[in-house]
Amino acid sequence: MSPADLSATELHAEYRAGSLSPVEVARAALDRIEAVNGAVNAYCLVDPDRTLADAAASEKRWGAGEPQGLLDGVPVSIKDILLSRGWPTLRGSHTVDPRQPWDVDGPAVARLREHNAVLVGKTTTPELGWKGVTDSPLTGVTRNPWDVSKTAGGSSGGASAAVATGTSPISIGTDGGGSIRIPASFSGVFGIKPTYGLVPIFPASPYGTLAHVGPLSWTVADSALALDVLSGSDSRDWTTGPRPEQPVSATLGAGVAGMRIAFSPRLGFATVDPEVAALVNAAAHTFADLGARVELVDPVVADSVEAFHVLWFAGAAASIAPLSAEQREKLDPALLEVCEQGARGSALDYVFATGVRAELGRVMGEFHEHFDLLLTPTMPITAFEAGVEVPGGWPAPRWTSWTPFTYPFNMTQQPAASLPCGFTKAGLPVGLQVVGPKHADARVLAACRAFEQARPWQGTRPSLG
Repeated sequence: MSPADLSATELHAEYRAGSLSPVEVARAALDRIEAVNGAVNAYCLVDPDRTLADAAASEKRWGAGEPQGLLDGVPVSIKDILLSRGWPTLRGSHTVDPRQPWDVDGPAVARLREHNAVLVGKTTTPELGWKGVTDSPLTGVTRNPWDVSKTAGGSSGGASAAVATGTSPISIGTDGGGSIRIPASFSGVFGIKPTYGLVPIFPASPYGTLAHVGPLSWTVADSALALDVLSGSDSRDWTTGPRPEQPVSATLGAGVAGMRIAFSPRLGFATVDPEVAALVNAAAHTFADLGARVELVDPVVADSVEAFHVLWFAGAAASIAPLSAEQREKLDPALLEVCEQGARGSALDYVFATGVRAELGRVMGEFHEHFDLLLTPTMPITAFEAGVEVPGGWPAPRWTSWTPFTYPFNMTQQPAASLPCGFTKAGLPVGLQVVGPKHADARVLAACRAFEQARPWQGTRPSLG
């Protein structure tokens, strides 16, 4: 097994034993990037000299028996939405000037550096992170490692492809309507959108409090470790709270015995591919085998997509408001369409949409008085052709029409994770979504860890020939 296929927790065990060094691991990650990135286009920036220098510093610490930080020497990649000192953050757009100073780390990147992660590069995003697939005018199309004719999902599609191919065991993404969970499901990796405010954000997202930062990883334990690193307040983000009193990684073994878990195959309104539905149904029953009481509960919520559109499209419009007419001509045409729609909305529309959001939050708050967790499919379909916003022949033009299970939980700010639960006959991954009440991130992760131990998915990497 290549060092590039080891998890963060496995890497630390190897470093502690002296059987691997951070430099060896960094070289393996960079070699893997060189081997696969031409096929999947997961990375838009790689800086081998800087990566190897950071790895060499980590190697000295481990050699002296003085590692510093929870991720010391672990390769981590960063979505090209997050500011990173010394590297441009172009957000998939020709409208961002790469020649400006890049001397600030966003909170997530700052925390990674504090814990001495080895940053291996920046991963691709659709322009300004606006949609559920990953292609942009600047960086082109990101492809699914399990079938490169398909999309990796988005908007953290580069991150999911990076993890699936073993170029970094952890990748940091963002999620405003499913952008961690969509690609996690399509690419066969684990990803969690934490409770809003657990991980600070700076600069503030134009999508406001819909936007979360969180990890994608090859194992549940690695995402828990990443959240222990990323969580806690930052003076630049007035919406964040203090770090949890107990690390989420400390309670991963809590299991699900005795929990009351709701399983909603359709959320009351979604249409699900039969093969996806069968795999998710089997996965839900696994929690019963693990000692939980699993109840079929459908419907749960009304579809909030129109309110989500008001909020999301207004955010998109705000993100391009400073651009000149000449710059707007360089934008993804579909992004420009939704921005124009968002700009036509009124302040009253926005307030009404916020009211819909508040009511959805109330409904889910009451729901979790009766249920510890909610299970749904992550996606109603599997990955479709790369380079388009919706599958061929799809009846609606926007990405939200095929993501009915993800955006509701951005509206409510709840923790929600996607974990791999099997493959279709065509060999495409399917994800199960695990949703918890606000601030129950540790509960969500413990449930996902219990499932992972019962049905591990890490035995096979995608083959790129």
